Amino acid sequence: MARRDFQQVDVFSEQSCKGNPVAVVLGADGLSADEMQNFTKWMNLSESTFLLEPVDPEADYRVRIFTPAEELPFAGHPTLGSCHAWLQAGGQPKGSDVVQECDAGLIRVRKEDGPLAFAAPPLMRDDAVSDEDLAKIAAGLRVCPEAIMRAQWIDNGPGWVGAMLESREELLSITPDYDALGTLELGVVAPGKPGDETQFELRAFMPSLRAEDPVTGSLNASVAQWLIGAGVAPSHYIAAQGTAMDRTGRIHISSEGGAIWVGGATHTVVRGEVDI
Repeated sequence: MARRDFQQVDVFSEQSCKGNPVAVVLGADGLSADEMQNFTKWMNLSESTFLLEPVDPEADYRVRIFTPAEELPFAGHPTLGSCHAWLQAGGQPKGSDVVQECDAGLIRVRKEDGPLAFAAPPLMRDDAVSDEDLAKIAAGLRVCPEAIMRAQWIDNGPGWVGAMLESREELLSITPDYDALGTLELGVVAPGKPGDETQFELRAFMPSLRAEDPVTGSLNASVAQWLIGAGVAPSHYIAAQGTAMDRTGRIHISSEGGAIWVGGATHTVVRGEVDI
């Protein structure tokens, strides 16, 4: 057991404690996967991350990302929260962008000209949704299949499948049936109305945790790749997430130079040390 620096960072909201928190353990070299998993279960947040010395010479640090149930190759709000904590602890990137190493590869995080933003990793799966899975999605959302305007696999690591409903009001009225979803990690998006502060509303339903995630960077990254690629969304927009959970998540999306950047505010709320 050793004493290590720790931060709990709120991500994707300008209002502290209104985004999505992530627990970040710095200097985590020497911890086993079981110790990381046990700590994450104990914290009982959607994710905890552990910062380590990089293996790839191009990277500034390496991160391992855990949910209470499993390790993930990539996740969005933990990426921004980890980068924020690393910078707050005095980290100095080798180049203009911070380069994070994770199981999904090297992820660039931009720290200039606004809030931290990561470059969306490529989709690992982007094929059509089968009729069987579409029926599960409709049942899980308690809607008729015709209410789903479009659907697609948009997996960039956590296993997301995406669905679009017609309106923000319809999406916010959903009470999910996690049993009906089975193993589908579901992200649902709906467009706003002209003049709205945000252009899209998102919700993330995770049967693996039987919970809704407040604000989800990986989902917003894959939804942006899906909708911008399909011509449904503009190259720059702001999405809302967490509204149904009394959160004020705001995710800034921009498509520039062939990359999709996903950004949002980050705040350290808890700072101290942990014995692991």
